[in-house]
Amino acid sequence: MDNLITNAERVARATHEGQTDKTGVPYITHPERVARTAAQRAPEHLREQAQAVAWLHDTVEDTGVTLQGLREQGFPETVVAGVDAMTKRQGEPVESYFERVRANNLARIVKAADIDDNTNPERVQKLDHADRTRLAAKYQRSRELLTLE
Repeated sequence: MDNLITNAERVARATHEGQTDKTGVPYITHPERVARTAAQRAPEHLREQAQAVAWLHDTVEDTGVTLQGLREQGFPETVVAGVDAMTKRQGEPVESYFERVRANNLARIVKAADIDDNTNPERVQKLDHADRTRLAAKYQRSRELLTLE
């Protein structure tokens, strides 16, 4: 299974190459941190798959990678389904998105880690006031929707 994480990291590094976040930091550091947090939070039997989903969680949404492409690269359907659950659809209501995330154990673990990384005070303080305010409201709502039962 270690191969699973290595392959997910390889795909993420290749597809996010050259991308930067809002503060100019290489984007790949985001999925790297999310994978580390997901590994800490996931139950042992889901840990490796959660790390793989974390590495890949933005590839379909933000790059040319497709779900079928992930399958063709040998990723198991559980990982592809986790990535699919985390991939936002154009025009999709946020409530529908989070309903899909909550229905997938891997996506739920990774999304919580993703929100935590996106609200990390060290990162957020580097943004301008308008972005900080907008993102604080967005991620507060995201946390609420993720924890609905």
